[in-house]
Amino acid sequence: MLFPTFLKLGGRTVLLVGGGPVAAGKLRGLLDAGASVRVVAPEVRQEILDEPVEVARRAFVPSDLDGVAFVVAAAYAGAVVRRAGVTVAISTDGDAPALAGLIREALEALLPDDLDRWMQCARESRQQWLAQGVPMAERRPLLLEALNELYRDRVTTGAR
Repeated sequence: MLFPTFLKLGGRTVLLVGGGPVAAGKLRGLLDAGASVRVVAPEVRQEILDEPVEVARRAFVPSDLDGVAFVVAAAYAGAVVRRAGVTVAISTDGDAPALAGLIREALEALLPDDLDRWMQCARESRQQWLAQGVPMAERRPLLLEALNELYRDRVTTGAR
């Protein structure tokens, strides 16, 4: 079983061990998160070399861990849905990556087209509730009501 995690990597050094297709797939997410990426692998795909990364074409050695905040070993190819500030990671523990991809596609189809409006509503509501000291237990029902209002507006206008 894998452990899911979400990290703030902006401005931090991340070591990506591997230079093949799985590593290439993981690299974009690391760069999008603002990480400064070092790649260590005997062979490195051109698409990785084309990115703003530091590359060492050799096998991993323990000293590669010096000064890094996080390490990614390019072993499992999970699936990730990213839209409007919402991130959903899907894993099948490496046993069925094609299934993870199908689940990702299904989730993408289920997410509303106006998810950016939902996120804006949630962000603004959270700031207001923090300022007002609204307890955490009361926030979810309040958010649901606000999102239901957005949904009613969407149904009225005929948007998806």
